[in-house]
Amino acid sequence: MTITPTAPTAPTPLPGLAERAARLDADDALAHLRDRFLLPPDVVYLDGNSLGPLPAAVPPVLTDVVTRQWGTDLIGSWNDNGWWEAPLRVGDAIGALIGAAPGQTVAGDSTSVQLYTALDAAASLRPGRALLVTDPGHFPTDRYVADAAAARRGLDVRWVSPADLPRFLRAEGDRVAVVSYSPVDFRTGELYDMRALTRAAHHAGALVLWDLCHAAGALPVELDALGVDLAVGCGYKFLSGGPGAPAYLYVARRHHRELRTPLPGWNGHADPFGLSRDYVPASGIARARIGTPPILSLLALEAALTAFDGVDLAEVRAKSLSLSGFFLCCAEELLTPFGFTSVTPSDPDRRGSQVSLRHPHAHALTRALADHGVIADMRAPDLLRFGFNALYTTHRELLTAARRLRDIAADAAYDPTPRRSGPVT
Repeated sequence: MTITPTAPTAPTPLPGLAERAARLDADDALAHLRDRFLLPPDVVYLDGNSLGPLPAAVPPVLTDVVTRQWGTDLIGSWNDNGWWEAPLRVGDAIGALIGAAPGQTVAGDSTSVQLYTALDAAASLRPGRALLVTDPGHFPTDRYVADAAAARRGLDVRWVSPADLPRFLRAEGDRVAVVSYSPVDFRTGELYDMRALTRAAHHAGALVLWDLCHAAGALPVELDALGVDLAVGCGYKFLSGGPGAPAYLYVARRHHRELRTPLPGWNGHADPFGLSRDYVPASGIARARIGTPPILSLLALEAALTAFDGVDLAEVRAKSLSLSGFFLCCAEELLTPFGFTSVTPSDPDRRGSQVSLRHPHAHALTRALADHGVIADMRAPDLLRFGFNALYTTHRELLTAARRLRDIAADAAYDPTPRRSGPVT
């Protein structure tokens, strides 16, 4: 069923958009990086902020891991093919993308596990402080885990938006153990000031934990330079490590000696094969290892990270802002007449690498877009999200997406109450 058209007649696209897209793509210094991904033909993929596409380096590596390393070398691969060191090796590769010197990042487990580990460890580093502060608009997992970690540690959770944090800390900062935020709002794409918020928390004597899921690989993140204490993130969004790719945990070196994690797994033992009855943590970030790492997905992530070889993240950020700025112009000129409004800041210093548009039929329009070869996603109740990865997204694709969305809205070519095809939106 489709709804009866009630929207205004579609305006003729302003001639400047196509010419501008062509010029920007012709001048794109990162255009050659698109060849590092196996993108399906005739598809505009704007959902890399949920699941990155397949990097070309991954299939041959996985074939080798499965057929030779696992199939032939068997258990000897833990030594002969470097499986045992993979969590630290891949952690350092991620660290290079988030401004972390080697030896401070470990890869493995899920984001939820790493987040719980980080929150609990941070609380233990600030004994006597009773509050855990986090964002009421955080991704649900961050909120759930904050509640669970606080309950275990006997802390109270305070839900404070990033904009309100300085005022809150002036009143209760001496009671705050840890502040946990994401630099990019997963719904709107708004970018928060990591430097200012980190400084404010430190001024109050609190530790800072950043969730980098929507930032790592999309913009420069200078964890060491900013003095960040802990950070976590996933491997499957802008890092394109594959569905369910391992997450990572960063802990600043100054905290390693006192770092205590809530899950003291055998992989994090100082002598894991000594089979000691008592737990003795390994030195450095290795003590944050927990259980046996998921080698297939971990090595797929390692291969995926080679897509960033030789890439300057400052150039990635510049192109990202060009893409999002251009799409905002497309939305203003082509989509505003059909009831779309942007919730992403127009100020480039305040946006990450996505644009979110509000429309009451967001779910239906996202489904219709997919039927027309444009893959985006939506977040309840009414946001269409368009993620831009500067390594492969083009300005021409964004104009194509905006035009197809305009045509769908103009023709009312969508079911306003579509049936779910599955649980994922």
